[in-house]
Amino acid sequence: MAEMSRSGLSRKTGVNGETIRYYEKVGLMPEPDRAENGYRIYTEIHVRRLSFIRRCRELGFPPKEIATLLSLVDGGDYSCAEVRDHALAHLKNIDSKIQDLRKIQKTLSAMAAKCDGELVPDCPLVESLFSS
Repeated sequence: MAEMSRSGLSRKTGVNGETIRYYEKVGLMPEPDRAENGYRIYTEIHVRRLSFIRRCRELGFPPKEIATLLSLVDGGDYSCAEVRDHALAHLKNIDSKIQDLRKIQKTLSAMAAKCDGELVPDCPLVESLFSS
């Protein structure tokens, strides 16, 4: 199994070294073995796990939910239905956020439409932001 440093792991996965350190600190990544010189030694197991974490983050899963998914995988006793249920719960949160963003978009569009772009001190957009 190929061994690498944290910078090698970073290059291989595209995850910043400080982010890797954070994932180790919060327990998402296992503490790597150390060489005699004290340097951390990462293997393909770390690459695979970090790739899983990176992909989960790209999909918007928060660290706590990633930890839950990893605990299922680490235990080896999980069903596809359990993972699906976590994904569907996350999807529901995403749908809610999309609805909120659409409301924000509509409000900002209406506010911006009030502004004619003139160089005047009284901007209806600024006034809209001051009023609730």
